[in-house]
Order: sequence, then structure tokens, then C-alpha cells
Amino acid sequence: MALDSETRWRLARKAKLKPTEPVAEPVIRSALETDMLQVLEIYNYYIQNSVVTFDIESMTLSAWIEKFRWIQGLQLPFIVAVGTDGHILGFAYVAPWRQKAAYKRTVENSIYLRPAATGKRIGTKLMESLIEQSRACGVKEIVAVISDKGAESSIALHESFGFKNQGHLAKVGFKFGRWLGIVLLQKSI
Repeated sequence: MALDSETRWRLARKAKLKPTEPVAEPVIRSALETDMLQVLEIYNYYIQNSVVTFDIESMTLSAWIEKFRWIQGLQLPFIVAVGTDGHILGFAYVAPWRQKAAYKRTVENSIYLRPAATGKRIGTKLMESLIEQSRACGVKEIVAVISDKGAESSIALHESFGFKNQGHLAKVGFKFGRWLGIVLLQKSI
């Protein structure tokens, strides 16, 4: 039986681990190719259980390795948050916004967290580092393309970093039997 997005998120929130002692700060570092298996696990969770990505089919490890190498070859940041146990708690990267040469200094960002890592400011730490590293490599504009349903916390995170709403495109994606739109946000750095 297929669950609607709201039910999936309610279950994900219930599944969060409740720490009994203070949680140590995650380490934010550049991603390694060997991290891509855990990146794949995190991302495929969102493909299967949410509308925050418009991908419908689970990705493969080889596809993530190819994406990682492409981003690395462009000298753009791809970072991970690592917990004290060595597990990847989340990841973030920027990729070219469009392929035309005039867009060279404009990127689109992506941030994903393990469901158990949400609400612990890990996304904030990833965003801080991602913006800093993007600025250092010559990026001037960051665009966020966010689902207009089920991604309110992502919109709030971006707005807290000064991303401005640049528009809404309705009914541009179809997933889980319904039409979805996107919110476009932008930050000059």
C-alpha cells in the first residue's frame, strides 16, 4: 500500500533516534568516493519516501560515483557531515545550474540528511560550509529548487541563510500519483 507524503514524514519523524546524552558535533569534510555508498542510501530513502526529490527510480552506486567525479572535476564542493561513529549523517553539493557558458558562476545546491539526523542543525552546518566553499571557488549565485510540498524545513533553512524567493512553478513534476510544483530560491554570495 502506497503512503502519502505526509504519512511518510510522520513515520520518519517517529523513527528519529532520541539521544540520551549530548550529541557530539559532526565533522564537516570534503566527500570521498568511498562515501558514495552512504550518500546513495540517504538519497534513495528520499526517492522512495518523499517528494523532496523528483527522482522516481532509485539511483545506483555507479551513478553517484559518476556524479561525484563530475562535480569534483569541476572543482565544486561536495561535502559530508560525519558522526562520531563514522557514519555519514548528511551531504551537500553544488552543481552547475545550466550547461551554457554564461551560467558558469551560478550553481544549484542540494542538501540531504539521514532522517534520524534532522532537527539537529546538521543541515545548518552543511549549508554554512557549502556557501563558504562555493564562494571560495568563484561561485556568485546559488539557486535552490525545492518541492512546494513536504519541504517546508528546507525552504526555511534556505531563507535563514538569506536565500530570496524568486518564484513558483506549479505542477511541473508528477510523483506518488499527484502533481507537484517547485519553489525557486536564490542567494548572491
